Amino acid sequence: MTVPDPAIVEVTGLDDSIAALPNSDAVFLVWAGDRSAYLAKTSMLRRRLLRILKAAEGPRRSLNLREVATRVEYWLTGSRFESTLMHYALARRHFPEDYERLVKLRMPAYVKLVLANEFPRTQVTTRLTAGRALYYGPFRTRAAAELFENQSLDLFQIRRCQENLEPSAQHPGCIYGEMNMCLRPCQLVVSRDEYLSEVHRVEEFLEGNGAALVNVTAAARDRLSDEMDFEGAARQHKRLERIQEVLALRDDLAVDIEHLYGVAVAPSTAPDSVLLWFVCQGSWQAPRALPLTSHVSLDARLRELVASLEPMAAPLAEKQEHLALLARWHYSTWSDGEWIGFRGLDEVPYRKLVRAISRVRNDAISGDSVS
Repeated sequence: MTVPDPAIVEVTGLDDSIAALPNSDAVFLVWAGDRSAYLAKTSMLRRRLLRILKAAEGPRRSLNLREVATRVEYWLTGSRFESTLMHYALARRHFPEDYERLVKLRMPAYVKLVLANEFPRTQVTTRLTAGRALYYGPFRTRAAAELFENQSLDLFQIRRCQENLEPSAQHPGCIYGEMNMCLRPCQLVVSRDEYLSEVHRVEEFLEGNGAALVNVTAAARDRLSDEMDFEGAARQHKRLERIQEVLALRDDLAVDIEHLYGVAVAPSTAPDSVLLWFVCQGSWQAPRALPLTSHVSLDARLRELVASLEPMAAPLAEKQEHLALLARWHYSTWSDGEWIGFRGLDEVPYRKLVRAISRVRNDAISGDSVS
């Protein structure tokens, strides 16, 4: 994640320089000699700097950096969302040992299909690892991920136990096997290949957001109805309703993270412009400024912009943090800007994106007129 060059406030004439700053969203870094001393984001830059850099008039209990500050670097931002990403990037650069604590980065929960196991299973996790697996999320809370995992497994017959299986005819099994909710590979009731076939159905369900299972079940219902087997059609219709109930438990961002594409539309500091922050396979890309004053249609310029993208995949640890930042912003009560999700750069919903840009622009204009 790249960071533009900062504006700088020198200690010479510090009070006058701070007084001339805008009272707007920003990220700033206070330097003490060659050492970065204090990094923060704020919605009121001038007021915040006046408070921490004011000349001391006696003992104070609040933070005051006037005596140690040698310069201040700052970056104006167009939104709290942009401030969050800028703050994260600067924290990684200047405080590599401590940035997670500074940013207060909380990893979201995922439903993980552990494909590296001989008999794959699911689990809820907050960490991405390099082993072969499918991660479905991010969810708003761990409880939401656990609920989706439990309810979706009711649609299939893969195991719910967490142990590494050593199949044996003498294995005691579990309640799910007795209820015919598991194929019981532990007791050699099915072969490993038969079990993996059911795992593939789960993988397909998660990768496609349930679309294939919905289509197959709806087709079976319609076929049975055409054959006058109304009892069978009713069973399939009930199963279809159950599948749709499970899919309704997904949070807004929950997908196979390898198919997590989208764009955050945010206000820009430049007049009559917005910033587009694309996410490709769960990784934030460099922001793209989009001026809104042009004789070329917005739809055409968006298509040209998307065609010019060269997505960069972040390392796994950094990708995990990118997804945490996306979940924090999107699921927050203070979320500014708009998120448009899609499954790939060849499936961008341009009409929806144009409308989102228009709304963000109008909201920014309304905010400027109020302030």
